[in-house]
Amino acid sequence: MQQSSLKQYLCAGVALWVIAASATGAQAGGFAIREQSTAGEGAAFAGVAAGGAPSSMFWNPATMTQFRGLTSETDLTGIFPFADNTVRPGSSLAGPPFNLDGTGNVGRDALVPAAYTTWQVNPNLWLGLSINSPFGLSIGFPDAWAGRNYALTTTLRTYNATPSIAYKLNDWISIGVGVQFQYASADLKNGIVAPGFIDYVSGHGWGFGATAGITLTPGPSTQIGVGWRSAIDQDISGSLSLVAPPLPVFGPPFSTPGSANTTIKLPDIVSAGIRQRVTDAFTVMGTIEWSNWSRIGTSVINQASGAPALVATTPATLPFQYRDGWYFAIGGEYQWTPQLALRAGIAFESSPVTDQVRTPVVPDADRLHISGGLSYAVNPRLMLDLAYTHIFVDDAPVNISATSGNPFFNPALGTYVGVSSPHIDIFSLGLRYKLFEPAPPAPLITKG
Repeated sequence: MQQSSLKQYLCAGVALWVIAASATGAQAGGFAIREQSTAGEGAAFAGVAAGGAPSSMFWNPATMTQFRGLTSETDLTGIFPFADNTVRPGSSLAGPPFNLDGTGNVGRDALVPAAYTTWQVNPNLWLGLSINSPFGLSIGFPDAWAGRNYALTTTLRTYNATPSIAYKLNDWISIGVGVQFQYASADLKNGIVAPGFIDYVSGHGWGFGATAGITLTPGPSTQIGVGWRSAIDQDISGSLSLVAPPLPVFGPPFSTPGSANTTIKLPDIVSAGIRQRVTDAFTVMGTIEWSNWSRIGTSVINQASGAPALVATTPATLPFQYRDGWYFAIGGEYQWTPQLALRAGIAFESSPVTDQVRTPVVPDADRLHISGGLSYAVNPRLMLDLAYTHIFVDDAPVNISATSGNPFFNPALGTYVGVSSPHIDIFSLGLRYKLFEPAPPAPLITKG
């Protein structure tokens, strides 16, 4: 019976994840997706590496030892981004003969799924599986706008499965490790000088990594956790195309459409969290997180021969050149009744995207997160989680010109100067279900 219930629950969770994973949206620094836990969302992800819900295993696999028996969690997050673009003087296509302008909202709404299962094999050993979309981007621009040479449509989707194992060394130390299997697909469209001509890069591939973590419980009121998600070199193989008949200057040998490949160096992420119970009803939480975005550097798009692919005589590259990102959060959880817990949190995120390397495709800047949420115990086995976040994002200036130093500048594509004004609303729903708990130990029988 237990195995049948587990199989049905896992199949339902995987089906939901596959359906929803068709849309993704990056809502953390760079193009990472932080929205992997509804319970964590409600407190701005304060304390997630220290535990609190099965989804904490995304940040720290050692947190699995906090959940007895067999437990599953499924989360679904709706992300509703807004980002418009205002053109500033100096943009090549804003003047004659094109006279193109900025845009309205180019953000695309997205659903981000996540699923988790933890199984206590014996009093000290746990197995787990998480399924996530940890990186993603979906943004679409009109064909006729002033920045089309550097941004039309971009989509990045990742599909990540992480089997994990955790071991409880004693009552106050647990450790955990896992292996990441990540599939990615990417599509990038940019204009080429005149409306009607675009270059198109499309591909897919695999990357592999690891996770590890430790939890410390120095006392009954304190939980501390540190988790690590390793860097992943995501190999992408596909093609570079020129969609629509190219102008003569862009034909061979000036451009090299055909098979292409690249590697995107995704970051390590280290999260440290604490959960401190102040009273029987009130717990405070905190998070510090570092993301090693500086390793991403420049991704060179190569031909099948290994030589750089060319677009308008220039080697095709993705010169991200980000800096490291930081995230700081503090939150609280109040057990209002035995069935209802309330959460709130605030966080500041230092963006890895600087003014010098920003493009309209990733209009990222420093962010302030304001979150609230709740958990309601429907019955002893089923928990419902709800959360909402509004993210205030600083205006994001974009300057892609010969004097800006922006590495994306290509003389053949002209200049673009503008500013993006983003903000984001996020709604999340989660279900936690305990399939069974270990039977309590038999009472000790003694002679009267």
